[in-house]
Amino acid sequence: MAIPGSKLAASLSKLQALQAGGRRVFESDELQRVHRERLRKHGFLRSVIKGWLIASSPGAEPGDSTPWYASFWEFCARYCEGRFGKDWYLSPEQSLLLHSENTIIPAQVIVYSPKGTNNTLTLLFGTSLYDLKQKQKPPEGDLTVKDGLRLYVPAAALIKVPEDFFTRHPVEAQVALAAIRDPSELLGRLLDGGHSAVAGRLAGAFRRIGRQDFAGEIVKTMKGAGYDVRESDPFTSGHAFTTLVRGVAPIVGRIQALWTSLREAAADGFPQAPGLPDDKDAYLRFVDDIYQSDAYHSLSIEGYRVTPELIERVRAGNWNPTENDDDRKNKDALAARGYWQAFQQVKETVAKIIGGSEPGVLVRATHRDWYRELFAPSVAAGLIGPGALAGYRSHPVFLRGSRHMPPRAEVLADAMPALFDLLESEKEPSVRAVLGHWLFGYIHPYPDGNGRMARFLMNAMLASGGYPWTVIRVEDRSAYLKALETASIDGDIRSFASFIAERVRWSMEQAGTQAA
Repeated sequence: MAIPGSKLAASLSKLQALQAGGRRVFESDELQRVHRERLRKHGFLRSVIKGWLIASSPGAEPGDSTPWYASFWEFCARYCEGRFGKDWYLSPEQSLLLHSENTIIPAQVIVYSPKGTNNTLTLLFGTSLYDLKQKQKPPEGDLTVKDGLRLYVPAAALIKVPEDFFTRHPVEAQVALAAIRDPSELLGRLLDGGHSAVAGRLAGAFRRIGRQDFAGEIVKTMKGAGYDVRESDPFTSGHAFTTLVRGVAPIVGRIQALWTSLREAAADGFPQAPGLPDDKDAYLRFVDDIYQSDAYHSLSIEGYRVTPELIERVRAGNWNPTENDDDRKNKDALAARGYWQAFQQVKETVAKIIGGSEPGVLVRATHRDWYRELFAPSVAAGLIGPGALAGYRSHPVFLRGSRHMPPRAEVLADAMPALFDLLESEKEPSVRAVLGHWLFGYIHPYPDGNGRMARFLMNAMLASGGYPWTVIRVEDRSAYLKALETASIDGDIRSFASFIAERVRWSMEQAGTQAA
């Protein structure tokens, strides 16, 4: 008789075979019932709806939404493929959101199909799928496939979305407009469909983002074909715009548009910058003095169990992974040592910044060094593989309980230079600190350590205005993460900026820093 452990191992072997290629979503009949029930009982599978399962983890709590959010888009693709074959496609609105690298998990995704029944399918954690019956399938040229999802191409979607899309999603609308390389992509569809009102709206949208040539071409061509076109601006009057380069990568356009639209709110209410310190040694002594508190809180926020005594022992050099087995195996001690090493690198960067060096240029050049030092002890001890030091991640990451899905690994090579370009061009230190921190976490470029890296970046940018090193406390973790989530999901930076400003004021009082 097989023992329970060997039975579970046999079931896990079946699941592993199905997961080849990174699959997370399965139809029930792909596994024998005995394996399904065993894997579900032990937490390796979770039911979505009847007949459909997703991969999970035994460590995931029943209320943990992370496994579902990580599987959401794959489920949509596989479920629709199984039900509708190839006769389905996401709504124009959702298509534009995905084309513009908005990867937030929606409360409801709308699927168009000739086989639709106008029915809502209730899914996990308040999400749903609505299948809208469409009698006629769009021309093949209007559709594309991206990551298994059938989408409208940007030009077709821009014509089909309602006018209020531009007010509800101004960032995504800008990115979609920038993706249009030539007016002809739109004009053929506008002329064939007789869309004179849409033509006027798109002309107004292009003019608003600084593309007067496109606006003029649309109006001139439509009028030349006999249509009465009245140009109108679909965006709200108060939204701040950036001029996006035609054909810019969507992730680059997204980051630029987010920065421009949020920078004023990021600076609002922030204490006035003190200016670079006259006594640079005193500034750096404060950085040294605050290290223990910073290390304790930053590591504790990430779930490490560290004590001031452990942090001090590591700082004093009383850490010997070669001879002390506990130091070699203790992930908390290794994390504390890595934080100490990275902190020294950041301090060197800060010293140059308060000496007058360009902060964005310096952080672009040194942030990889911070990251390597952060994890070098864990690599040396064999706790993680050396590949962890290679640099930006090459796989998806998912944030526990968050509807925000960080950008795909494939776009990081564009996303990170775009962020550093903005840091270099921004003149206001508070904006560099607030948006730099948030966007670093939003992009989540590394396999691990992104929160610590974002806080390092924040403090380097604060130094550029003479603000003292600022600690985010573990007791404020919930408010801190909630503010970050609000910025990422709702595009509202105000609560996060206010949170950082409050902590900066406290730090200024401790350091005796005076505003300029």
